[in-house]
Amino acid sequence: MEMATASRGTRLRIGAVSYLNTKPLVYRLPALASDAQLVFDVPSRLADDLHAGQLDIALIPSIEYLRHPGYAIVSNACIGCRGPVLSVKLFGRKPLRKIRSLALDEGSRTSHLLARILLWERYRLQPRLELLPIDRGPEDTAADAVLLIGDRAIRSPSQGFVEFWDLGDQWCRWSKLPFVFAMWVARPGIDVAGMDDILGRARDWGVAHVEEIARAEAAAVGLSYEQTLAYLRDNLHFYFNGREQRGLELFSQLAQKIESLPAEGKLPVR
Repeated sequence: MEMATASRGTRLRIGAVSYLNTKPLVYRLPALASDAQLVFDVPSRLADDLHAGQLDIALIPSIEYLRHPGYAIVSNACIGCRGPVLSVKLFGRKPLRKIRSLALDEGSRTSHLLARILLWERYRLQPRLELLPIDRGPEDTAADAVLLIGDRAIRSPSQGFVEFWDLGDQWCRWSKLPFVFAMWVARPGIDVAGMDDILGRARDWGVAHVEEIARAEAAAVGLSYEQTLAYLRDNLHFYFNGREQRGLELFSQLAQKIESLPAEGKLPVR
């Protein structure tokens, strides 16, 4: 199938995420989208580049889709969960109901809001916020709690924390709905003809070959083959369907509510 171009004579620029949890979506993508220019980066940076017009389509945090009404979902392939997600965790140096400060992993703004929503809904907490740069670890902040995402959340810190939440598990238990962390989105004015088919085929191939992906990726993320396979197969959900839509709608409503609160140290929304 012929793939659309961004404009006449230019290659479509696609931003893909470099974390383990996206491998089933992107492992086969270079071959299926060989006419496109692929860029791999963390979700928050891809969202910035999409907004700046440096990318045409990107796998971005779901909150970034909600913040930009002109964006369009171009595939039912997504990164979601229907229970424990393993790669988005909140760690407390004290019981989470008592925290007053929170360091947020720079990599994903959706997880930032998810943590804040759950802390508010469970404990009516609005902790002081700070960013934890991608090249820094939990030991580099004195915050009461630390949010980690991606591969480094799977390799949980072993010392100094007394409680942790798997945010996927917390959300699904509390809301009775799945959670959608990221989706394929196009900025306005982009011809996306054929992309739903390409991205769906890439996802379907990845889901069918999780054993191969786990075998290839386990060493790079410091996990055993069995751990990597279980994560990709059992913790993640890659289909954006009706229940995922309802979960995203609820998250949108709660995000609007939490962002209107006068939280101390509220991070700027770009």
